[in-house]
Parts: sequence; structure tokens; C-alpha cells
Amino acid sequence: MSLNVIRRMATAALLTVATGAAQAHTGHGTHGLVEGLIHPFGADHLLAMVAVGLWSASALPLRRSWWGPVTFMGALLAGAMLGASGLSLPYLEHAIALSVVLFGVMLAGAQRGLPVSAGLCLVAAASVLHGLAHGAESPQTGFSGYAAGFLLTTAILHLGGISMGLAMSRWMSQRRGAVLGSLGAALGVSGLYLFGQVAT
Repeated sequence: MSLNVIRRMATAALLTVATGAAQAHTGHGTHGLVEGLIHPFGADHLLAMVAVGLWSASALPLRRSWWGPVTFMGALLAGAMLGASGLSLPYLEHAIALSVVLFGVMLAGAQRGLPVSAGLCLVAAASVLHGLAHGAESPQTGFSGYAAGFLLTTAILHLGGISMGLAMSRWMSQRRGAVLGSLGAALGVSGLYLFGQVAT
């Protein structure tokens, strides 16, 4: 990923936070901003967001590695808006856990030529599920600050995943496939564990 792309993503994240902070004066969304910043650190969300960044750096051309995170964040926001408006799906938490398994499979097969459009569609579909969960838990103090918070945390987690992927390309190029396979398997097992937790 080029330095210019990283700067653009960081600028977009900062502007998002600034917008939320401007609307998050005491009594008008400060609590929502903090909740938004914290919410993605649940295991299912955290694993998915890091995995998207890692998959994007591993499966997409270098100059397009930002496509996965941008797709995820756009679909996340759309899903959160739907969730905040009252839309819900049965077995949503089960589906979110299975999305972690999906990202594990995608990561394990990152070098096997899944079409970019198909990969991004899967990213978007899974992200809408995560967004519905975010939206359903939006605080009464206001959606905008909450959304700014979870979008910033999401961007940071994506950047962490991309950084891991780029580091692997640089320092483990000959073992990259094996490492991705191991990480994908670990992610899949984690997703199955999370599914078992919500299914009981």
C-alpha cells in the first residue's frame, strides 16, 4: 500500500471522528462516541476486521489493498443505519460468528485466485451483519457520535490487518502461503468456537 493511500485513509478516519466529536458535546453524544470506539473490540468484530485488512493485503493487488476496508466500512455503516432503525435478522449473532469462519476460509485461500469482485461481495455481505449488530446496540444519546467511534476503531483494526499482511509479504514471502493457511485455520476455529458460544 502506498504512503498516499495510507494518508488518505488516516485523513478520512480523522475527519469521521472530527465530525462525530463536533456533534458529541456533553449530553449530545459523548457517551455514544465512547461506546462506538469500544464496541468493535468484541472478539467476533475484532477478528473479522483484522482479517479483512489481512485478506486485502494478501489477496488484492498492492495499490488496491484499501478496497476491502473501504467496502467493509461502507457496508458496516449501511447495516448499522438499518439496525438502528429497527431492522433485525433471526440468529444474527450466529451469522456473525460464521462470518469469522468465512473470513478464515478466505484468508486461507487468499493466494488461490478468488475473483476480486466475489471477495468484496462476501466482505460487504458479512459487514452488513456486523453493522446490524452495531446499529441494534446504538445508544439513545445519538447515532452519529456512536457511528464515528465504531468507524474509527474499524479503520484502525483494518490498518493493523493490512500492516500485518504487508509485513508478511516483505519478511515471509517464501512461507506466506503456509502462514496465511495457518492464520485462516486459526480464524476458522475461533469462529466455530464463537458460534458454539452463542448456540448454547
